[in-house]
Amino acid sequence: MAVPGQGFEPATGDGPQRPAGAAREAEVRTAYEGLVQIRRLVNGRAGTAVPAPWELRRMPRAVALVLEAAGLTPSAVDAEGRRTRTGYRVASREGLVEVTWVGPPGGGAAGTEQEGLTACAAALEPLGWTCLLYRGPRHRRFLEVEPPR
Repeated sequence: MAVPGQGFEPATGDGPQRPAGAAREAEVRTAYEGLVQIRRLVNGRAGTAVPAPWELRRMPRAVALVLEAAGLTPSAVDAEGRRTRTGYRVASREGLVEVTWVGPPGGGAAGTEQEGLTACAAALEPLGWTCLLYRGPRHRRFLEVEPPR
């Protein structure tokens, strides 16, 4: 839920577990509809098929909004920074966005990461984001998300 005076923030997977319900769903829907409308207004003929300039300046926020609006589950952490839920995690990395599938120790995130990251790519690619699936340290997969070239 938005903090009064601070506006809406999409779930990146590094914050507390947000309360589910109609209020959060309405916030996400409104923010996502705003993203689509901005694309229509500023992208000319490309319309909603490519990210708007503000999305390129705030890529992690835009990517997290698309994933949350698609109904995908974000990871979450408690007050001490320990993972409490398995799901996507969005982070900025060297001019692109990295999406990982993480969860609590022993929670089985590694076993569901292929399916989870494939679902993330399926939500992002129709909106013009380029998603590349890689295998990183300890053979864990991650998505690199970039704007279209």
